[in-house]
Amino acid sequence: MNITPDAIVYWEAGPVRITATLVFTWLVMVILVGGSWLVTRRLSTETTLSRGQSLLEIVVEIIQGQIRDVTQQDPARYLPFVGTLFLFIAVSNILAIIPGFHPPTGSLSTTAALALCVFVSTPLFGIAERGLGGFLKTYLQPSPFLLPFNIFGELTRTVALALRLFGNVMSGSMMVAAALAIAPLFFPIIMSALGLLIGLIQAYIFAILALVFIASANQAHQEQAQTASTNEKRTDHP
Repeated sequence: MNITPDAIVYWEAGPVRITATLVFTWLVMVILVGGSWLVTRRLSTETTLSRGQSLLEIVVEIIQGQIRDVTQQDPARYLPFVGTLFLFIAVSNILAIIPGFHPPTGSLSTTAALALCVFVSTPLFGIAERGLGGFLKTYLQPSPFLLPFNIFGELTRTVALALRLFGNVMSGSMMVAAALAIAPLFFPIIMSALGLLIGLIQAYIFAILALVFIASANQAHQEQAQTASTNEKRTDHP
């Protein structure tokens, strides 16, 4: 049994390797892009909507509601990024019920890449809101001596996010494999249904955690900037 799809190599030539992680990651992306194109090519504003558009609007409204509840801000700013994270992880985990499909989220390299996207997006959202100089100043507040600790805090959040998703997906795969060894007929059906539910929950948790990390980091930086501005005004006007 392969614990991670990185261990499954389909083709190799020198340093170049095509693993199951790479193949199924591209497969999920093709499904998402193709499905999005099929659903959005004939959008309608009439009262009667297609099933695909109805499903799409329900998913978008649910994600928007969650973003609004967590950030207390306009969800349009975070919707493209957080929605993409959720759909990629959800589709990857749902397709795991298909025999022979190895979810790319079961690879530490994939979860690390997703967490790295969250890590990079955090300063990008901050820079878009306050500018490059204003964002970088927040790492020096309330004291320049805290710069290493502020950077270390960002890195630890990224590592924790990657390991959380990888551990959850890997444990789910091992549970199904153990069930197949114990009761190869009836029990795996229950475990597959349970795995489908857990996969959706994992996608939801990862997307919410990413949103919380981004929103809380930007809010903290904004509060630090406001505090520094207030202190400067008090110094200038005793």
